[in-house]
Amino acid sequence: MDDLDTALLRLLLEEPRAGMREYARILGVARGTVQARLTRLQREGVIADLAPHLSPARMGYPVLAFVHLHLAQGHLDEVTGRLILIPEVIEAHTIAGEGDLLCRVVARENHHLEDVIQQLIKMPGVVRTKTEVALSERVRHRLLPLVTQNGTPRPLTRNPTPDLR
Repeated sequence: MDDLDTALLRLLLEEPRAGMREYARILGVARGTVQARLTRLQREGVIADLAPHLSPARMGYPVLAFVHLHLAQGHLDEVTGRLILIPEVIEAHTIAGEGDLLCRVVARENHHLEDVIQQLIKMPGVVRTKTEVALSERVRHRLLPLVTQNGTPRPLTRNPTPDLR
């Protein structure tokens, strides 16, 4: 990533609705250059999504909880396949540490959260759960500080080829 990529990413985060023509004007480059850079950044996986950031709370799901799932060995794929069928599970990550999966769960109210947790507990392969309810958001999901830090790191590949020179 070079300075133009960094400036473009910053604009995307700060002014996501500005549009190609405005990005090109601000950056002082051709519209085609902006489009080519965006296409490359998407292809490389730097830009993972162009969807709007939605608020579950404003959509009627103000309760946010993090649920740790402890699984029986060999059930990770089966449980993951079932998790995607529960709309209130908005994220799930395989983790090291407490549990095997960490799920971000939203609910309309506490009784609804309890119902969702009961669905999780009843899944074949789930041994137990541990739930933590979020009280308030102190730092929003953010990426701008990563983009603007000096010496922006290059994206890593899964299997880097060692330099044997």
